[in-house]
Amino acid sequence: MDKFDVIIIGSGPGGMAAAYDLATEGKKIAVVEADLWGGTCPNRGCDPKKVLYGAVEARDRLAQLKNKGFDAVPNLNWSELMAFKETFTQPVPVEQKAGLTSAGIQTITGKASFKDTHTIIVENKEYQSDQFILATGQRPAILDIPGKENFATSTDFLSMKELPEKIVFVGGGYISLELANIANSCGSEVHLLHHNERPLKGFDEDMTRYLIENLQNRGIHFHFNESATAITKKEEKFEITLISQETLLVDQVFCATGRIPNVEGLNLEKIGVDYTHKGIKVNDYLQTSVENIYALGDCLQKNNPKLTPVASFEGSYLAKILSGTLDESIDYPTLPTIIFSSPKLAQVGLTDKATQEHENYESEDLDLSKWFTYKHLNEPLVKAKIIRDKTTDLLVGATILGNEADQLINMFTLIINQKLSSEKVNEMIMLYPTVSSDLSYLY
Repeated sequence: MDKFDVIIIGSGPGGMAAAYDLATEGKKIAVVEADLWGGTCPNRGCDPKKVLYGAVEARDRLAQLKNKGFDAVPNLNWSELMAFKETFTQPVPVEQKAGLTSAGIQTITGKASFKDTHTIIVENKEYQSDQFILATGQRPAILDIPGKENFATSTDFLSMKELPEKIVFVGGGYISLELANIANSCGSEVHLLHHNERPLKGFDEDMTRYLIENLQNRGIHFHFNESATAITKKEEKFEITLISQETLLVDQVFCATGRIPNVEGLNLEKIGVDYTHKGIKVNDYLQTSVENIYALGDCLQKNNPKLTPVASFEGSYLAKILSGTLDESIDYPTLPTIIFSSPKLAQVGLTDKATQEHENYESEDLDLSKWFTYKHLNEPLVKAKIIRDKTTDLLVGATILGNEADQLINMFTLIINQKLSSEKVNEMIMLYPTVSSDLSYLY
């Protein structure tokens, strides 16, 4: 029977980070993967989505400059765009697996199930390990309604060879909005259903409202306080029955109502690993209820955003814990998050809600559309919300809506985590004119 120091179940970015770091420390490591090597992000998640969004972003820039240097805005060719996307995703599983092998890490293909706390079974073969890391990720949840078998998911969207003429997205989270924006920009008639009036509930409410209004102006049909109650196949189309008793007849319907952890089939109940429908429970050391079994990434029950860099951070942390180079609990920095929409909506730290609940915080709303950085590209919608601690005058939160939101939020993330005062920021000389050169005016 093969024996290892650590077996990692799941080859996504978090599992990979732990595997490579542990191997560098001289540990004997194996990684088990039941699906595509590399996990969701590079195969059917953030990376392919960003390829599609990149084309949308380029077209948006041209649209802003129509009659200001450009005569026309080109249409997006879905089949060409998807073929370009495949050049990124197709090599991933082979390359990811080969990378592990070249680092001396054993790869095991198949679905793992625990026999006991030190033994797993994969494809009828047993493997033993001193310690385990569960990095199994999550998958799209499917709304339990009549006709739910007709739902497609984000995975299906990112592999479509042809773009449907009319699409419904069910859900008001970031995945739904990102994919709806891509489909709309590529020429589909897009409808989005959300069960209340507050999509993107984790984001600043004012900025979310500005974004939704802009997406509505681009042609996306939002149906708030509305839900799908049934889906009926009508020849080549789908009829969606709504809670209002109205119907929508569309070519495709996507469910984006959240994601659920991949814990089934691992036999966690038998060995005593505690979990809920939200994920695996861990302590401040990412240790499960079983002493030698740890977990990371999207399969966790946690409050922090389930994002790729967070999983990688957790993987590197666990490598230090299991190799004995660190014995402290995990300490997350302030984490940024983003919606890749038109325009982007990015956020870090506290939102305006904090200023309503605590008098020591103050917020400032800024319209940046007249600033040269954005005006020279004729960008019509650029807003910022800056939140300071009045007692220290330090930045504690920021939300940006605009084409350069990702770049600005990365800067603000650095400022918050390093606790840089506005004086320190003003002492920095940045290239001008750039987004970074505006920092001294924003904070």
